[in-house]
Amino acid sequence: MQATRRPTAVAAAVLLMLFAAAPAASAAPFSAGTDIVVSGPSALTSCPYGASADFAAAYDDTEVEPQVAVNPANPDEMIGATQQDRWPDGGARGLSSWITHDGGASWGKLPDVPWSACQGGPARFGRVTDPWVSYDKAGNAYFIGQPIDSGALGLSAISVTSLDRSTWSWRPPQIIQEDTGDRGVFNDKVSITGDPTRAGYAYATWIRGSYPNDGKQHPIADLHSFAYRGKPMFSRTTDGGLTWSTPVPMRDSNSYFQGNQIAVGPDGTLYNVAANLFTGAGLNDKGVYMGVMTSRDAGLHWSAPAQIAPIRFAQLFVPDNNFPIRAEDYLPDIAVDMTSGAVYVVWADGLGTALNKVVLAKSTDGGRHWSGPTVVATGGPGVQSYNHAIDVSDTGMVTLTYWDDRNNVLGDGVATTDVWVRHSHDGTATWEPEQHLHGPFDHYAAPISYFAPDDPRGLFLGDYMGLETISGNDTIAFFTSTIADGADVHAIRLNHN
Repeated sequence: MQATRRPTAVAAAVLLMLFAAAPAASAAPFSAGTDIVVSGPSALTSCPYGASADFAAAYDDTEVEPQVAVNPANPDEMIGATQQDRWPDGGARGLSSWITHDGGASWGKLPDVPWSACQGGPARFGRVTDPWVSYDKAGNAYFIGQPIDSGALGLSAISVTSLDRSTWSWRPPQIIQEDTGDRGVFNDKVSITGDPTRAGYAYATWIRGSYPNDGKQHPIADLHSFAYRGKPMFSRTTDGGLTWSTPVPMRDSNSYFQGNQIAVGPDGTLYNVAANLFTGAGLNDKGVYMGVMTSRDAGLHWSAPAQIAPIRFAQLFVPDNNFPIRAEDYLPDIAVDMTSGAVYVVWADGLGTALNKVVLAKSTDGGRHWSGPTVVATGGPGVQSYNHAIDVSDTGMVTLTYWDDRNNVLGDGVATTDVWVRHSHDGTATWEPEQHLHGPFDHYAAPISYFAPDDPRGLFLGDYMGLETISGNDTIAFFTSTIADGADVHAIRLNHN
């Protein structure tokens, strides 16, 4: 089945909104560089692999779900990665990556990694998803992806690679986890973190859904046990990505930890943040909270999860017609101040209402206690915000980016969306004036993510966006935005003197 798109408004209406929404001149302290379109035409559009029983065509020339990383040993070097040619029912034909050697002024495409069949990988992997990139202290670059077959919750693997600087290409990927999908076992939502305090160390984490003992007790007993769990998995390298440890769960309990992401503190402590979507018997809302686990020995042992705050879900939607948006809502982003050790976590939360707002929680005692959550996105009543990212500069400046729909006009046929940035110089006690970063763009032009042909999950540009400190107070924002019939990746360097 050919994927469908919702109609966009006429070009004149979009241009009118563009000028109407442009921010007035102000004394805002960020100086935004050129908005650079990083991505270009896809080389994978003729690939015959990846079709499913429900969908025969992917979204050609469409890049979604970007991440970016900055080399601490040479901040002029940065790498970004995205899904390439998104499939409506999950995954993409491939993962693309780009590199800059001039601080983001220009970007070039890196050679493809053989993640999927379309990129020269194993034929069993019709698709791949969830790209993530990171550097360690020494400047070793890491790239992780999740190869899958062409079916929902079927074959899934976790694969990692590192950059070979002698050829400026990625090494052959190593599969560190693979499951066939039998008995409900699947892998999802990967991330990778290079250690800023230990050269050669990096940490991979993801969720592995399964019944106890991987459902090998008895099929009927497993299905009636109400003990399905999502284990936060962990693997590490200590030699710059040449070898990886056998994956182990950070915690093997009847809980479901989604959106795992590791950050490292100045003393080398690892913080794994995740949304715990249920605890106890069955798929219920008992114990639904944002939580963090810590490790003080580079991931060999982990604490029990400390609760940051309850999660109160709200559906993301286009205000015009309540069409769903699939984006980063309860999935967290985490950043650590490498001078003070303060830990910041952001996510989108309904806070007991039907409208998501980006919220922030903060810990100053190593993740044991948390303040918040406090709404940190502006936009006023009736405005939903999401697709948040946070980072802390070398001087302790906290930068936050997010999307919202404050400029949407009901009934005009355009799902108007903008990207915003704000920052704080006092540990988020106060914030400098918010700035308009990008947009408006029409969210209706985004790919639609489906469970099945008659069951859309929503407009999809990614569950994550990229934001990283370059050096000093300079920051790179790396995000997707729609075009007439798809999406491109943009990079904007933000300078603060």
